[in-house]
Amino acid sequence: MFPSGIIGEKWWKFKNMNFKKRKLAITDLETTGDIPGVHEIIEVGLVVCDSKTFEIVDKWSVKVRPLHIENAIPKAMERNSYKEEDWKEVGNLKEAMEIYSEKTKDCVFYAYNITFDWGFIIDAFKQTGLENKMDYHRFDVMSMVYQKFGKQMESVSSNTASKIIGIPEEVMPHSALNGAMQAYEMLKRL
Repeated sequence: MFPSGIIGEKWWKFKNMNFKKRKLAITDLETTGDIPGVHEIIEVGLVVCDSKTFEIVDKWSVKVRPLHIENAIPKAMERNSYKEEDWKEVGNLKEAMEIYSEKTKDCVFYAYNITFDWGFIIDAFKQTGLENKMDYHRFDVMSMVYQKFGKQMESVSSNTASKIIGIPEEVMPHSALNGAMQAYEMLKRL
């Protein structure tokens, strides 16, 4: 149903006229595994930037206390440099998502592997009962890189993409904020 007086193509233009003015919410997550609803978010990294200038307007990261560490996949925990002592004094998922929801209000969601990150973000909103205040558009940085450089890519890892694009590999140790910054640097180059 269209708003009164606006139909068809005019509605589409009206609805999308501010899309290019929205900030970008470049997100990276660290999790206890790869299945939303089974595995948990243990760290959120966010870079919010202006969509025209790519100027960073906010950077944020937070560790999240897992409730079911027994479901964790050891390889995932190793990749995320998880050490129980580093997560003892951190908040819960609802506290993290309350902040994330406010910081990403009206933003467009970007992630290097959107299928992974978006699945966990949507599950987190559902689990916590919080509202997703982001714009409905979503973009996958990995697909953008692959579309432009696919024939040159031996894998779709972010470090392979970084080499091809000509930016440094992700700063180690691996973290959600480092991953979000890596995706941000890729977007700037693309």
